[in-house]
Amino acid sequence: MKASEVKKGHVVEHNGTVYQVRDIERSAPQGRGGNVTFRFTLYSVPGGSKYDLSLRAEDDLKEVELTRRPATFSYRDGDAFVFLDDEDYTPYHLGPEMVGDAAGYIVDNLGGCYVQLIDDQPVALQLPQTVALEVVDTPPELKGGTATKRPKPARLATGIELLVPEYIANGDRVLVSTTTGEYMGRAD
Repeated sequence: MKASEVKKGHVVEHNGTVYQVRDIERSAPQGRGGNVTFRFTLYSVPGGSKYDLSLRAEDDLKEVELTRRPATFSYRDGDAFVFLDDEDYTPYHLGPEMVGDAAGYIVDNLGGCYVQLIDDQPVALQLPQTVALEVVDTPPELKGGTATKRPKPARLATGIELLVPEYIANGDRVLVSTTTGEYMGRAD
């Protein structure tokens, strides 16, 4: 497929490595006869290492067939995270190199995930946009202090640390963005 046809989310092969396209920048030079250039921000699958690639519009990239299967986290098996396919209950064992930083967002029975497969082999994990996690350690709210709402640090059940509003207490469940790692609100 031509570089000009590649879209965000496509999975491509370059120099023997498989990448997922996260971002595309198109630049058209001024003047006649200039070539349109595409700058791709790619992340390796598996592993998630960032790679920047610039190609001309007519350059070829090989598209790789990637299957996304809806799955729910089931249990840990040593270092591996085991997800069960939501439709046929196939277990997918994802090692720590595939899960990466996502490990801090994975809790029992976490649904809304997608396991990405190439040739029926799991290569990557896609989490839901937000997850609900329990606060296990945060300082108590300061009573009668200043009227300003200052964020305070909180540690969550999975080990992630982030800033939360002052009124959040130990035991509260909060929504956390899996893309930015930021507090998104209280979970019910």
